[in-house]
Amino acid sequence: MATASLTITTESGRIDKVVSAHFADFTRSQVQNWLEAGRVTVNGKAVRPAYKVTTGDLIAIDPPEPEPLSAEPEDIPIDIVYEDDDVIVVNKPQGMVVHPAPGHPRGTLVNAILYHCDLHAINDVIRPGIVHRIDKDTSGLLMVAKSKLALDSLSAQLKAKTNVREYLAIVHGHFAEDHGTVDAPLARSPRDRKKIAVVEGGRHAVTHFTVLEQFDHYSLIRCKLETGRTHQIRVHMASINHPLAGDPLYGPSRTLPGNGQFLHAATLGFKHPRTGKELLFEAPVPAIFQERLNELRRGIDKTRKVK
Repeated sequence: MATASLTITTESGRIDKVVSAHFADFTRSQVQNWLEAGRVTVNGKAVRPAYKVTTGDLIAIDPPEPEPLSAEPEDIPIDIVYEDDDVIVVNKPQGMVVHPAPGHPRGTLVNAILYHCDLHAINDVIRPGIVHRIDKDTSGLLMVAKSKLALDSLSAQLKAKTNVREYLAIVHGHFAEDHGTVDAPLARSPRDRKKIAVVEGGRHAVTHFTVLEQFDHYSLIRCKLETGRTHQIRVHMASINHPLAGDPLYGPSRTLPGNGQFLHAATLGFKHPRTGKELLFEAPVPAIFQERLNELRRGIDKTRKVK
């Protein structure tokens, strides 16, 4: 990994926090480890994670070379909704990363699928057969290609926006309308590199939503993706003042407790790559999602500070 440098102009604060805020690929825990190892210096000298930077400080970062990533089979149970020689449809649980990445080299959906069947010849070594992704703490349906024909076909359907992807979400607040559309471009936030934001000139992104139920302080909605950008639903709903309940990145600190954002990829539809048959699948929401929903329907609101 290449070295990096940062000159402080007007900021102040702990060095680990400042560095991780400036470099989207560096987590705060990584920076802390590098500080302990002497890989982060200020004005040529090693400092501790609690060091407070001041104007004029020259910070140099020398990250270690990343370990090469590979996807190895792991005996991890997965919920297979459908499977044939070309396609697998999986109901991914909350908390599972889709494919290996820095910080998550093992325990991913890809590791689990590789134990179930051999996909190494499809796509690449880290994302074999992966056509699309959902966030770690988003649950629900994913289609995975088992053949080159399926990979090409499913990818083309995504590009042409002919497949069906619908999500259920619990969001903060009430709606005056029964349905709506958020059409707002998305890009990396210029203020916080860990976040996606609505940014003029960003990538085209469209989310359609329908209000299904409204409670005292929350609503249950269905979202239909027209595009599939990173964090799209989470950012779009937050941009219209209806952040997802439980969202640790884009939502308020006082929210429904759970395992992250209450977002579930409930419906997935596509044309079978070999037969041309239209396939449609549905998956029930996770237990914690259903539990909170049942409580809201009974007038029980467990909102508390969770961050």
